[in-house]
Amino acid sequence: MKVEFSRAALGDALGLLTSVVPSRTPKPILRCVRVMGSEKEVRVFATDLEVGINILVSEVQVKEVGDVVIPADRLAAIVRESTDDVLSLEAEEGTCQIKGADSQFTIYGQEAEQYPAVPGFEGRADIEVALGTLQAGIAQSLFATAKESTRYALNGVLWEISGKKLLLVATDGRRLARCRVNLASAPAQETAAAKMIVPAKTMSLLDKLGGSDTDVVGIKLIDNQVVIGCGNVVISSTLVEGNFPKYEDIIPTDYEKKLRLPTEAVLSAVRRSALLTTEESRGIKLSIGRDVMVFSGRAPETGDARVEMPVDYKAEPVEIGFNPQFLIDVLRVIKAEEFDLELGQQDRPGLIKSGANFLYVLMPINLG
Repeated sequence: MKVEFSRAALGDALGLLTSVVPSRTPKPILRCVRVMGSEKEVRVFATDLEVGINILVSEVQVKEVGDVVIPADRLAAIVRESTDDVLSLEAEEGTCQIKGADSQFTIYGQEAEQYPAVPGFEGRADIEVALGTLQAGIAQSLFATAKESTRYALNGVLWEISGKKLLLVATDGRRLARCRVNLASAPAQETAAAKMIVPAKTMSLLDKLGGSDTDVVGIKLIDNQVVIGCGNVVISSTLVEGNFPKYEDIIPTDYEKKLRLPTEAVLSAVRRSALLTTEESRGIKLSIGRDVMVFSGRAPETGDARVEMPVDYKAEPVEIGFNPQFLIDVLRVIKAEEFDLELGQQDRPGLIKSGANFLYVLMPINLG
């Protein structure tokens, strides 16, 4: 095998590929990438057996076809540190040489036949959505997934198709985010009621895809896998097994205490009122009365903070405690200048809405 690469194009591909390669694994071959050169193209693969990436590398010249499996971290380091615009890769019998204008590296690889298969994207997509639209939805849902949970369903994002809409729902048991995005076209009838839980790692990869916001993402459902193609990149992923919580049951629908609030001003108030809280007293109180809202935080060993904000509110006064980080997380992903806050009693969750397509449910905390 002999191929000449644009170093920048290969570096871009490796940036995405290495995010899949596991740092620890009992199977050393999974710490490698597979480089496969055919007569007209070069594809590079990575997988951890749950998530796989298949990338068609641009700006290459294939002089001899072939196939090699080499350690991902070594290849990425060589490409990153090189100053050449073009790098040559030659492979024979598991040994790979990478040459620049004034450098040469020899890497020992593994047998290409032993590398796990990584799917490509074949046939028509079941679902299509604009890349920018999907990534905006990921930003408004992924943050609410559980980072570690024995309930595996909480470690992913629920995809639920409803007509020409795709609902993305994530929860860690203490908060829930639901975002609704427009599909490029209505899916076929057999796909129209599909539900699946996509791992958080896969969602994070989708968020890293480069390209124009108008690029179309094609999605195929195959048994317990989802295959996603966009441009030169194909991401394949095993779906999360388990039952996602019946999230509709916890979204309040009967609240009468409602406010419209400025996003940036509330974000600033939450940050400032949380400055003196500690891990032991990790909470701020929202006190809402006639035409005023007070954000306050305190810890016996450090002191207390108080931030006031004028609001248009005439209903019954209410006090409620929240984890400030959970408020900061959601306010960062709201793009509108204003959002709606709806509250019930102090032991019931708060509800945040932004437009018709985003809502966030946040469980209160007892401040004592």
